[in-house]
Amino acid sequence: MYQEAREIGEEAKAHGLPMIIWSYPRGSGVSKQGETALDVVAYAAQIASQLGANIVKVKPPTAVIEQAEAKKAYDASKVPLEPLSERIKHVMQSAFDGRRIVIFSGGAKETDDSLLNTVRGIHAGGGYGSIIGRNTFQRPKPEAIALLSKVMEIYKG
Repeated sequence: MYQEAREIGEEAKAHGLPMIIWSYPRGSGVSKQGETALDVVAYAAQIASQLGANIVKVKPPTAVIEQAEAKKAYDASKVPLEPLSERIKHVMQSAFDGRRIVIFSGGAKETDDSLLNTVRGIHAGGGYGSIIGRNTFQRPKPEAIALLSKVMEIYKG
């Protein structure tokens, strides 16, 4: 898949198009909880960047470290696991130290407060944005517009 992504990216760039990779780790080597573990999400962002992605989409990382060897390295380096903004900073660092656009998926519908807290953490950590389709489309239109206005205010700073 890496080779195929690389070839597609080269073709896109030859036509002046950006390469976007949705980098969602899955498979037998990753637990369900590990799919959003900080070490796994950071590595997913790094691999997408190395493959040539201009824009990387990952899930917001949790405070879990999936891999035992990674846990040793994270502990030795004192990589903070809390709050979310620190985890976002680490993912951004993994994406060529912020030289790639990294956006974060929104996931299932959640309360306004929960979603806005996540958006604040992403913004404070240097993330470029949130993809929050279900969190808007599954609300009545006036509520969705009000929520999106609050999200835009957070990202505007």
